[in-house]
Amino acid sequence: MARFRTRLALLGSAAALAAGALVPAQFAGAQPAAAADRQWVALGDSYTAGVIPAAGDVFEVPRDGCERTDQSYPQVIDRDLGSLFDLTNVSCGAATIENVTDEAQEPIGRHLPPISEDPDYPFPAVPPQSEAVGPGTDVITVGVGGNTLGFGDILLKCPELGQGSGGVGTPCKDALAAGIPARLTKVSKEYDRMLTVLHERAPHAKILAVGYPTIVPKDTSKCRYNDLTQFGSITQGDLDWLRKDVLEPLNKTIEKSTGTQEAASFVDLYDSSQNHSVCDAGKWVEGFITPPDQLSFVHPNARGHRNAADHVEEAMLNALG
Repeated sequence: MARFRTRLALLGSAAALAAGALVPAQFAGAQPAAAADRQWVALGDSYTAGVIPAAGDVFEVPRDGCERTDQSYPQVIDRDLGSLFDLTNVSCGAATIENVTDEAQEPIGRHLPPISEDPDYPFPAVPPQSEAVGPGTDVITVGVGGNTLGFGDILLKCPELGQGSGGVGTPCKDALAAGIPARLTKVSKEYDRMLTVLHERAPHAKILAVGYPTIVPKDTSKCRYNDLTQFGSITQGDLDWLRKDVLEPLNKTIEKSTGTQEAASFVDLYDSSQNHSVCDAGKWVEGFITPPDQLSFVHPNARGHRNAADHVEEAMLNALG
């Protein structure tokens, strides 16, 4: 995890991708309320927080090093539905499930290579995200699990193992496949406990567990070997393995855990993003590098967050009853 945080911290700065926040049709022309009377808390990892420049500018007041961006889906929804929900966004890049439940987190901050460092660095530890939840919370959105699975570490290891392979074979699968079931079991146990803690802290809240989008396409021939704007030196065979045996099971594990809680429901982002993987022309998830030189390390861009916002908004409105 330390290596993942270090790599993720080396994110270049650049202008945000444009992604207009469109007000849902049913609220077009409506007069905003004087103040939202429903309390919404957004929890999660970097797929919630935004983190990369392609997901907007850092939007933290005051800065805490979690790298929440203004085009991340909680902020997009806040602009869409701010008259209905009062947002508290404590999502944080590199967060694990335990960082949401009960462990403080050392935030990643953002170093700006090669010229300078973040002027606000170093950042103090941020408290467990669940502390933002209380009896008055009406809706909780939570998108987490990938770091507990160790997906960042897998993404670092697979290109290393694929170097010199010519794109042939499954060197990463061969090395790591045996350990994946135990990783998924860890996610399941910790996710169950997290949902229980959130329900105890906010017994009347609706919990919306947000899944992960499509990252690897079904047709991995779209993915160019040694292309850092995609998956670098990860072979097509290993990409197939990552999709079928790592990423899809991660979503299924989260969905299954969510099904054990009456107050919780699963928000699926996978199906709607099928044709917008890292290797698709209209990508919603960036590869290792976003041209010319931003390290994006396989994270959603502003378009991906807009799609997430659409689906989470629908679930939030349904939660109103």
